[in-house]
Amino acid sequence: MRSVSRLSLLVSLLAISVSSRVEAAIFSGEIQSVSAAQKQVVIKSSQGKEKSFLIPADVPVTFNGKPAEFEQFEIGQRATVFTSSKGEITRFSVREAVAKKTGEPASGSKKTMKERKSTVTSGAEPAAQGWTQFRGPDRRNISYETGLSKDWNQNPPKLLWTARGLGEGYSSVSLSGNLLYTMGTKGNEETVIAIDVNTGEIAWTHSNGPMFQNNQGNGPRSTPTIDGDQIYALGANGNLVSLSAKDGNVEWSKNILQEFNARNIVWGISESPLIDGDQLICTPGGQGATMVALKKQDGSLIWKSNVPGNPQAGYASAITINTGGIRQYVNFTHAGVMGIEAASGRPLWGNDKAANKTANCSAPVFFAEKNSIFYASGYGTGGALVQLSAAQNGVNAQLAFFTPEMKNHHGGMVEVDGFLYGASDPGVLICINLSNGQTVWQDRSVGKGALTCADGHLYLRSEKGPVALVEVNPKAYVEKGRFNQPDRSGNMAWPHPVVVDGKLFLRDQDLLLCYDVRSR
Repeated sequence: MRSVSRLSLLVSLLAISVSSRVEAAIFSGEIQSVSAAQKQVVIKSSQGKEKSFLIPADVPVTFNGKPAEFEQFEIGQRATVFTSSKGEITRFSVREAVAKKTGEPASGSKKTMKERKSTVTSGAEPAAQGWTQFRGPDRRNISYETGLSKDWNQNPPKLLWTARGLGEGYSSVSLSGNLLYTMGTKGNEETVIAIDVNTGEIAWTHSNGPMFQNNQGNGPRSTPTIDGDQIYALGANGNLVSLSAKDGNVEWSKNILQEFNARNIVWGISESPLIDGDQLICTPGGQGATMVALKKQDGSLIWKSNVPGNPQAGYASAITINTGGIRQYVNFTHAGVMGIEAASGRPLWGNDKAANKTANCSAPVFFAEKNSIFYASGYGTGGALVQLSAAQNGVNAQLAFFTPEMKNHHGGMVEVDGFLYGASDPGVLICINLSNGQTVWQDRSVGKGALTCADGHLYLRSEKGPVALVEVNPKAYVEKGRFNQPDRSGNMAWPHPVVVDGKLFLRDQDLLLCYDVRSR
């Protein structure tokens, strides 16, 4: 009863906060004409729609996030007009125009030479696949980087920079071009943050609704998704926003819990949005809307999936697979793992063998060789491999094996050449043969943590301390060095490590650390 009353109080406070600041509509685009004397501006949206606005004298006006005068605004800059439910303008925000050439100052810019240089990519370009979303370009948790150090004892990571001022939260990072993206907090709000990958300087921030508060840590849990020139970010209270990747201007926003009649989960929405073609996939866990597909251009509904039992959201993020001739989205909800037809939202199959009733967190892993899904959870549960096959009306899902060995909480897993690697509660790194479910080896020296894979090695980040380099080796545990992150916060180090552009990124609450991990 106590937890229910606390949740009710939180919802009530959130409702009060939202009702006092809600903006019924947002119009964003490029300035076509501007009159400083009349405070009038014509804006053209990315869909080609033009609209004229007269900005009242008492409305807050900002340029690049700071208070501004109309004289600063020029044609070509990005502008956003916020209006209330009565159609009244409540805010007017303008950001610098995007330069047409790398390193070229934008219209109205007064950049110094140092600032201009910081916008130019130094050294090699990032790998073509990059790291544009949670768990990497194809959500396999594998980086396509090569030429990385294979022995940290002889060639240890070099700290390049530390970004500060990110606030609270457990978001990891995504990266494209010269900017990387994460989420944090500022004051009582959650924020989306863009950071210069070469310097660690914050390029822009955007507010994304009230801050989620919880005894396991405040702030957002998910990682922004990059798709072309847009960023999609989902906050812990269900606030979903589409932003310009260059300057943070808003294209559209909505709250998926409110729109799809869903309740927030105990430790906050943690899913990172999935972009597949024109569809944005997320899992609000609402009535008749366990999973939904939205049009990424404007957030409008394409379909919603009515999964039997209306399971609430879990803490995992969806993946895309093709099996049985059907493209589908697979995610781990509060009730179990499920497959949803990509074209229609039709539920195809489900399995609850490796689900617990507390928190299902780790993303499912597709084992393509066996056309199977492996998923696992903590709290004394374990993992299961589900064999998928074509059926007359969809997809058959049959349990291949269950193992109590892989009790993966929220650190994630990775499959390489038919072997699965991941940390199992209470703190054991385990390698499992997915052909038969047998544990090949296990090691306790680093402890429970999150991992990723790059250039034949696992990057294992302990939630309590060290970061270790371990061979992808199905025969034995072979560690190639470790180090302790400086300036550790008092919170568990839960954000997943990311390896891209020859660098290792480690988020720890207010800090983001960038290491050079290339072979030297």
